[in-house]
Amino acid sequence: MSAPNKSYDPVEVEALKPEEIERMREEALAAFAAAADLEALREAKAAHMGDRSPLALANREIGALPPQAKAEAGKRVGMARGAVNKAFAARQAELEAERDARVLVEEAVDVTLPHDRVAAGARHPLVTFCERVEDIFVAMGYEVAEGPEVEAEWFNFDALNFDPDHPARAMQDTFFVSGKDAKGESGVVLRTHTSPVQVRSMLDREPPVYVVCPGRVYRTDELDATHTPVFHQVELLAIDEGLTMADLKGTIEHMVTSLFGEGLRTRLRPAYFPFTEPSAELDMECYVCRGASVGNPGRPCRTCSSEGWIELGGCGMVNPRVLVAAGIDPEKYSGFAFGFGIERMLMFRHNVEDMRDMVEGDVRFTRPFGMEI
Repeated sequence: MSAPNKSYDPVEVEALKPEEIERMREEALAAFAAAADLEALREAKAAHMGDRSPLALANREIGALPPQAKAEAGKRVGMARGAVNKAFAARQAELEAERDARVLVEEAVDVTLPHDRVAAGARHPLVTFCERVEDIFVAMGYEVAEGPEVEAEWFNFDALNFDPDHPARAMQDTFFVSGKDAKGESGVVLRTHTSPVQVRSMLDREPPVYVVCPGRVYRTDELDATHTPVFHQVELLAIDEGLTMADLKGTIEHMVTSLFGEGLRTRLRPAYFPFTEPSAELDMECYVCRGASVGNPGRPCRTCSSEGWIELGGCGMVNPRVLVAAGIDPEKYSGFAFGFGIERMLMFRHNVEDMRDMVEGDVRFTRPFGMEI
């Protein structure tokens, strides 16, 4: 048997001819040079350096050549692809340098411009004041408790000893999300006070219970200078053995002193609330005139209307029926609770005349209160 004829080349591949390889290389170099930006260069790269580019396809044809022809063809294709890669890298560096120089000009920032052309904002005073009240009671050992604003009617009324026909449960006073279902199950309301959080706290915790409950509440009031349908309350609840009205008054006096300063008297006036018994209205001595305006036309006081006292809110001992609804033995435990509106307190402290200023979001109202944290 005769030996193979290594000098005979039976295959002639058009794509591997020297002139074709040179043409592919020149086309790639011309495409890179013509690219005006990086996006165009990426398109040229895909066309001349991708898996389906002419040089890549030519490289695959080398396998069809006899062994003695593969080395020369591979060398020609390799040199062409190397030149194309080098040209691409050089053009990419040029375009990136042009882009960076353009960005420096177009996005330049003049650091000599005034830094305070946009006025700084401020925390809303309602948030600041509410957090200050929380800090007072947390320092006394109380826990901050929160609850849902869309509340079951049972938590909002029934558990708090509101009769089924109580006026507060009427639609002209309460936002109802849904009424009772066909089985007579509890409806759903936007909570009218934060007292439902007190009920949830008693159900979730074993006595003793000491919680402060801040939050947003809803009532069907018209928005005017002294009313708003959405406002904020802070309520406090203490459940323990042996608590009395004396403990309630001492806690109130500590809060008033912390918020308004030393030496202000407080008083309790008899009142009625379904969820406390006995109940009282809480007043404090006017922190502006300290009673000096009473009967003194020459020294009128806008804060207390020359009455000498400012009404803060309601308070009292927790009604035993509320304790029973929450599963607490009223024979063993007693408790006290009180609450007040944050907006009303803010009006007192800072002589705010129109409650609408608190909800309109005007930074000119909030900025004078500062950035207290």
